[in-house]
Amino acid sequence: MARALIEHGHSVTIVCGSYNQGDTGLTMPFTKGCRRGLVDGIDVIEFQLAYGNQLGIWKRLAVFAKFAIGSVRIAMREPADVVFATTTPLTAGIPGIFARWLRRKPFVFEVRDLWPELPKAMGAINNPVILWLMSALEWVSYHSADRLVGLSPGIVEGIVARGVQPDRVIMVPNGSDLEIFSPDAPGWRPEGIAPESMMAIFTGTHGQANGLDAVLDAASVLKKRGENRISLVLVGQGREKPRLQERALQEGLGMVKFVDPIAKTQLAGLMAEADLGMQLLRNVPAFYFGTSPNKFFDYLSAGLPVLNNYPGWVAEMVVANDCGLVVPPDDPEVFADALIAAANDRKALKRMGKNARALAETQFSRSRLSREWVDWVRAAARA
Repeated sequence: MARALIEHGHSVTIVCGSYNQGDTGLTMPFTKGCRRGLVDGIDVIEFQLAYGNQLGIWKRLAVFAKFAIGSVRIAMREPADVVFATTTPLTAGIPGIFARWLRRKPFVFEVRDLWPELPKAMGAINNPVILWLMSALEWVSYHSADRLVGLSPGIVEGIVARGVQPDRVIMVPNGSDLEIFSPDAPGWRPEGIAPESMMAIFTGTHGQANGLDAVLDAASVLKKRGENRISLVLVGQGREKPRLQERALQEGLGMVKFVDPIAKTQLAGLMAEADLGMQLLRNVPAFYFGTSPNKFFDYLSAGLPVLNNYPGWVAEMVVANDCGLVVPPDDPEVFADALIAAANDRKALKRMGKNARALAETQFSRSRLSREWVDWVRAAARA
């Protein structure tokens, strides 16, 4: 999106922290906890704040608070015609609030997850004081913003439900990188997976929200049935990964392979070789319409049929466009049935894969969505 703004003649400064699996493109040493430089024409300011999904809730909150404080300082002194903030976490909106009310700068707020609704629904945060503070920050962020962006239908509805005028909110979902993820990318398989094996992959965080025990539960059913034609590949890392690896080892689930995080170019090759992409989340109703999963749009771009295991707008898209399979949550027998059906009908998988790529090209092309996003942000500055 920053590149799209630059292509339209604007200058962009991005403020970020240091993510364990991320690379900002800056290589110079940090000075007083910060470094700054140009990356692809973007002015990048990176704080020396290491963050990863393995951090506990209190360590995460500490990183979020430090980032918010540092970002407020920048928002209060940097020249800008518009300030844009994107969650998560919800504290990312604090610099925008300061810039909006103290500097009278137009503020555009992008909501990627509904907080505190999602962590509350997951049971990740139960403290009533913290939940009240988060709810208050959510309300202030929404009502301070001149314009808002929601990444899914449920997120847009959640924003409007907090009293925001519908004409101030637009939905721009995560998009498909058609150039990076392509069915024609040079394919590869992790070591130990036979060429004839039906390979289903999951790419993303191994955290509580992802519910990856569903994969191991289905693998256990496959093992009991003597099914050895299917390989289940989990790519990424997170707090749950060591426990999942230990469980797979103890239960002898050899068809489950764990792969460490890899660069997008390598990931594109793995997707090109895979037969099925698994879009998985815990069975939490707040997820059904309130998330916009990156990996789903990557699967579509790669021409990869999707196996989805929860209801909602993603499941509805999969069914409506015949680009994959939908199974009910918390049902390993049906999950295993779907995997076996996929292994039995490779022609159907090819057809659904073509439909997936067509959906990515017609509705979720990053270049098309970026035009809508750029117009929305520019209009805030003009107004």
